[in-house]
Amino acid sequence: MSNQNSIYQDALNRLRQMGEDAGTSPEVVDSLMHAETVVTASLPVRMDDGAMRYFTGYRCHYNSVLGPTKGGIRFHPQVNQQEVQALALWMTIKCAIAGLPYGGAKGGVEVDPKNLSPMELERLSRAYVRAMADFIGPDIDIPAPDVYTNARIMGWMMDEYKTIKRQHAPAVITGKPISLGGSLGRDEATGRGAYLCIREMAARLGWVPAEIRVAIQGLGNAGYHVARLLQKDGYRIVAISDSKGGIYSKDGFDIESIWRQKIKVRQVQAVYCEHTVCELVEHQKISNTELLELDVDLLIPAALEGVITTENAPNIKAMHIAEVANGPILCEAENILLEQGKLILPDVLTNAGGVIVSYFEWVQNRSGYSWTLEEIRARLEEIIIKAFNEVWHTSMHEERSLRSAAYTMALRRIGDAVAAHGTREYFNNGQ
Repeated sequence: MSNQNSIYQDALNRLRQMGEDAGTSPEVVDSLMHAETVVTASLPVRMDDGAMRYFTGYRCHYNSVLGPTKGGIRFHPQVNQQEVQALALWMTIKCAIAGLPYGGAKGGVEVDPKNLSPMELERLSRAYVRAMADFIGPDIDIPAPDVYTNARIMGWMMDEYKTIKRQHAPAVITGKPISLGGSLGRDEATGRGAYLCIREMAARLGWVPAEIRVAIQGLGNAGYHVARLLQKDGYRIVAISDSKGGIYSKDGFDIESIWRQKIKVRQVQAVYCEHTVCELVEHQKISNTELLELDVDLLIPAALEGVITTENAPNIKAMHIAEVANGPILCEAENILLEQGKLILPDVLTNAGGVIVSYFEWVQNRSGYSWTLEEIRARLEEIIIKAFNEVWHTSMHEERSLRSAAYTMALRRIGDAVAAHGTREYFNNGQ
């Protein structure tokens, strides 16, 4: 079985294990072992050469006991139903940890967007919404950007929904351009949330930032912002990569220079820039696999899921791992890492900044009132640090891993909502 096809089963195995560790009612765990609804659609797109091509699109509502579902849409050649369901399950847990009034969802299209022209990309985005128009809505399911989708694509999708429903409904989608009702701070939200979690962990461990070597797999939006903020605090970013490979330097890199060059040439290059003049700096080219196994203090997987497996887990040297990607560490691989004494900040907490600020955008759209960037950042910090403190406290006092503590919190909140409708214990006892 391929890694992509096994990712959902791995997520279910982890859920079952976490539920047992937390002593959660089997009825609550069972309710999360099945997605509520999954839609698969064939999306017809007229290509620039006049040909008609068909792409497979997915949308999953995983669990809505806490509210309308929420989750991103990714455009990626490896998207499949199993992956979408796993991501929707993690989003369910993530929203519960953050205390948001949402359930979890996810969507995607099996496509390599790099091979599409801008007009083909727009047609695909609109075709997706036409297929899902009755499945999404401000009170039903609210999509957002994910891997290889962005604010412009969300704007196209919102516009198509408006055309179909004949009503202006900006709250149907988050992560939109600011001019179309998007929220300030959304582009940096996932990275900033991860940075805040790392900052809180560092304070408890007594870290001196200048002494901490960091490797980051994935220089997308989230990877860039967490790298930028960590470097600003004095951390040494010694390795960074994108889908094409990575670079390493024991002296560290200037993240802003690398980011500007990546936007320009669409590749991570070891450069230092002053104004418009960039020059190569001494470095070593490495693979994404080699990056994961570097001797660093903090490893940040910020690309795709399932990159740390039972095969490479014994080779991971970093004693601290912050998951910025969704599900980068498989369940059995995590058991190996924990046995080695490694501390793992779980994705369902660390990357929750994105959905938190998406929630802010949804609230602003529904109220018709916009918040300042300072308000957004302050509200994000308040929510994610509260969640971090609760997870850390549960971990320390109940002697469980941070992921187990996070799932415990989520399952208790979801369990309270399930119990409010009545469980087996209630109906058997007639109470």
